Amino acid sequence: MPLPAMASAVAGLVCLAALPAVAAPPAPDVQALLTPALMEDIRGMLDAPVITLSITAQNERRAGIDQAGIDKLDAEWKAQREADDQPLIAATLSSPSSAYLTQVQAGSGGLYAALFVMDANGLNVGQSAVTSDYWQGDEDKFTKTFPVGPDAVFLDAPEFDDGLKVWLVQLNLTLAENGKAIGTATVELNATELARRAGVAY
Repeated sequence: MPLPAMASAVAGLVCLAALPAVAAPPAPDVQALLTPALMEDIRGMLDAPVITLSITAQNERRAGIDQAGIDKLDAEWKAQREADDQPLIAATLSSPSSAYLTQVQAGSGGLYAALFVMDANGLNVGQSAVTSDYWQGDEDKFTKTFPVGPDAVFLDAPEFDDGLKVWLVQLNLTLAENGKAIGTATVELNATELARRAGVAY
């Protein structure tokens, strides 16, 4: 390539590199999009017997676990994410509750980006994908639901996913049986898809 042409090409690349990243669109008003009908659907999905039975069984199995035991399980999970041998992760992902949540996510048409449920200690019971940690008990998704009461709901702030180019938001709910809190659930909603279905321009 002649030097003038090469210089022009390099200058063009420099200009492209200097262009600012495309700004994220405004976040949808998720609070307004969470209609009573949608909330009823979500609660109905989470009230499935496989979820209730799985949480109850783990609560019984983990009864009396102390913080040291919780921290040990969480550390094992994090270490296994980088290892070939993943017994704790494999056992959780192959559980009936995980299979159910994976099917729900797959059948949602992109509305649910992730689903996971936790026991009374904030430890994972079932999930549609691998989470970064096993214990959620120190996070808002648990502290602002389970201790609050059986009907508690906490909607986190939307976050823009640069890879997917969509807004995601976590809806967190206490799960109860016979009016007593037994665990919690996190439903990560694709807020962009939710707005599209509602016919909302933003």
